[in-house]
Amino acid sequence: MKTKSFKELIVWQRAKELAIEVYKLTSKFPKSELFGLTNQMRRASISISSNIAESYHRFHSKEKKQFLAVAFGSGAELESQIEIAKSLFPNLDYSKVETLLADIMKILNKIINKK
Repeated sequence: MKTKSFKELIVWQRAKELAIEVYKLTSKFPKSELFGLTNQMRRASISISSNIAESYHRFHSKEKKQFLAVAFGSGAELESQIEIAKSLFPNLDYSKVETLLADIMKILNKIINKK
């Protein structure tokens, strides 16, 4: 049965939750990072959910996969940025964003590589 909205997709729901958690986490970064790592991590997390939503409204399988691949790429960017943040601000708890991101990446990888 086809979903009526991208909002029903588990992967989008998790991506939305990830974006919220990234915003919470980055709000604890120093203000000097507002236009640096904070901005980059927020943009990458928003890109994941946005591209999943956009893929839902594409008609052709190739287009759908293209937007999911962009979401996956944004996830890889965020993963790298988290590693940098962990080195710069080691006293923060990254576990929730790391767990959500790993779950999302697994789901996206499965969908993208489906034959």
